[in-house]
Amino acid sequence: MLTLASKLKRDDGGKTGRASGASDSTHRVSIRDRLLTKEVAELEANLPSTCKANFPDEDKLHHFQLAVSPDEGYYQSGRFQFEIDVPEAYNMVPPKVRCLTRIWHPNITENGEICLSLLREHSIDGTGWAPTRTLKDVVWGLNSLFTDLLNFDDPLNIDAAEHHLRDKEDFRNKVQEYIKHYAR
Repeated sequence: MLTLASKLKRDDGGKTGRASGASDSTHRVSIRDRLLTKEVAELEANLPSTCKANFPDEDKLHHFQLAVSPDEGYYQSGRFQFEIDVPEAYNMVPPKVRCLTRIWHPNITENGEICLSLLREHSIDGTGWAPTRTLKDVVWGLNSLFTDLLNFDDPLNIDAAEHHLRDKEDFRNKVQEYIKHYAR
């Protein structure tokens, strides 16, 4: 994060010292990257204790991974990896998020698709993405999928939700089996 923030400062500070023939387009930093510099600093200061963000390339804040390790509920003791890609049109459109860990969850498919209302670009109920939302909202939302936002009534993975309705204990056992094999 410090690398991109330093680059932004250098670019802002060096504008007046450019030669008249220098191209502005080679030195511009996108609005998305300016927003992300601020949002990542805020995110790191307010990250839930059960989450850890990993930025493989500190110059590319628009692509990172998030590990969620729930400390309560069905998914306790698991470590679930998410990949977050922030598109160039951010913050007018939501980040693209995918779960990299195979999981038995009513709101996450086994191939990583996620049902979280704030990640919807268009939402009838008004809970979808809005330009006022931030990465912090996304991270807290993903973290909450394992606790208070765990939703069996409006599932993406219908089989997991029906399994829970049929036999809660067997559902718990299957979740733990998935954690044992995929989420350690």
